[in-house]
Amino acid sequence: MKPTLLILAAGMGSRYGGLKQIDPFGPNGETIIEYSIYDAIRAGFGKVVFVIRESFAEAFKNTFEPKLKGKIETVYVYQELNKIPEGLTYTPERQKPWGTGHAVLMAKDAIKEPFAIINADDFYGKNAYCALAEYLNHPNMSDYEYCMVGYHIEKTLSENGTVSRGVCQTDSNGNLVEINERTKIKAEDGGIFYFEDDKRYPIKQGTPVSMNCWAFKPSFFQFLETDFRTFITEQGQELKSEFFFPFVVSDALNHGKISVKVLDCDSTWFGVTYPEDKPLVINQLNKLIEQGDYPSNLWE
Repeated sequence: MKPTLLILAAGMGSRYGGLKQIDPFGPNGETIIEYSIYDAIRAGFGKVVFVIRESFAEAFKNTFEPKLKGKIETVYVYQELNKIPEGLTYTPERQKPWGTGHAVLMAKDAIKEPFAIINADDFYGKNAYCALAEYLNHPNMSDYEYCMVGYHIEKTLSENGTVSRGVCQTDSNGNLVEINERTKIKAEDGGIFYFEDDKRYPIKQGTPVSMNCWAFKPSFFQFLETDFRTFITEQGQELKSEFFFPFVVSDALNHGKISVKVLDCDSTWFGVTYPEDKPLVINQLNKLIEQGDYPSNLWE
């Protein structure tokens, strides 16, 4: 059974100033998502599931369907604020959905096979998809053995503002011990720091971080469902609380229900958070094309 690629693409791009998911970056108007799907196809993935918002579904499908038709199966699911467990409530002042854990949960009915998760606006590199596919296709893995691709913190920063990262601690065998979501990370004064409660805390170079490049079995949805119900019960009346799926991973890890291998696969990462990031991404893609990693036109 070929694995599925789940792409989190429901963000509205508030810091970017528009829908970066469909913004062109490649020499023939290719989006970052298209490079991810191209890499996934050649790594052996058989289906792609997009998590998007209904408000931009038409524009999204018009961008991708003509290019992907006949190349890989595509499925669309929708993340909306009102999609919460029956019987629960939330504050009517709330405007945005509930974060990445909620986004992944929207794909529960569309995914019955092992799957990888990525962000729509991040470029992970072909080696990442090969490593994920190899792990997911391993015949002796249990339903509760997951993995993630770890990137060194210093290679994932933006010169144009703070970034959010899942900062990881691993054991001697490369298994995840702990992950902490840090929402404001920046390099300054010769070091790397995260900021919390008006204080800054150092992060060592070489520390592996999650860029939301994970691989799971369908068993993960049961943990998401349970924890999301608890989250809405406890925080549903808050305006900006977010349900991150790494929180669910941490909870299951702490209770000994799962294991997570951190893959260090020497893959290039770059992403788009701010408008100023776009020229850098275009330049990086052009370099990879010149090296022969990608054709100048992905779908010819």
